[in-house]
Amino acid sequence: MDGELTRDIAEISAAAKGYAATHTRIAKLIYPPGIRLAVNFTADFDAMLLRRLMNEPPMQLAKGEFGGRVGIWRLIELFDSHAVKATIFTPGRICELYPGAVQAAARSGHEVADHMWEHRVPREPELERDHLLKTAAALERLTGKRPVGTRSSHSLPLLRERGFIYVSENAGDHLPYYVRDPSGPACLRNLPFHFAIDDAMFFSFAWMGSGNAAQRITDPDRVFDLWWDAFMHQYRQGGYLNICLHPFVSGRALRIAMLDRLIARMKTLPGVWFPTCEELARHVLETTPPAA
Repeated sequence: MDGELTRDIAEISAAAKGYAATHTRIAKLIYPPGIRLAVNFTADFDAMLLRRLMNEPPMQLAKGEFGGRVGIWRLIELFDSHAVKATIFTPGRICELYPGAVQAAARSGHEVADHMWEHRVPREPELERDHLLKTAAALERLTGKRPVGTRSSHSLPLLRERGFIYVSENAGDHLPYYVRDPSGPACLRNLPFHFAIDDAMFFSFAWMGSGNAAQRITDPDRVFDLWWDAFMHQYRQGGYLNICLHPFVSGRALRIAMLDRLIARMKTLPGVWFPTCEELARHVLETTPPAA
């Protein structure tokens, strides 16, 4: 029994070391002069694509459609009114469904980044490559710029090969950090987000096939308080915040009003920076490059 326990501990320890080797913390973020906190406002412009993949009923598909027809426009207007540059993570299929909204986001100076072709990363390497290339080409056709960031689990070597510089996925740290491919030299910045700062966790009914007992339609004022507390915690220590929104969720009028109050209050404090994810990723690379 002791021998089995020793082997188990050794295997767990080796796995933990291997995982740790793929993540490199940035000991101290170096922001531009006068900046204390970077806040990335990000929007996952999924519309109904995830709903379709999960074969959800028409009512759920209609919620996604609202995001493309109404919600994304409200978010663009909100960000523009505050001179906040957001990052819109956009699946390639969205370019076929709502091209006008994608172009409007780019015209306003917002970053349009990759969010997979149809909200999934194929397991087959050649199909994965095809999806990434199709999405990049579709976004470039509408915006005039190839994406350099993604919110996805695309493989790091493929992303590096295609010129991507960052991912915004998972929550391995509360600050930006570097992720490495365990089988090679590929290394990208990761701008993490957490579900506690994700609107879908608070404002979703029948989310991802969940039953009635699991529903959560939260008072926007309650979410305002939670997110403000999260903002102040990071502000006090000079940290980072990535706020994840969905047009079909936060595009509803009461939630737009809550976000309007939240951004206005954030701007009352000195030293708050609202960059796009690309801007922040390039700044991190310049000021704290990864070790060889």
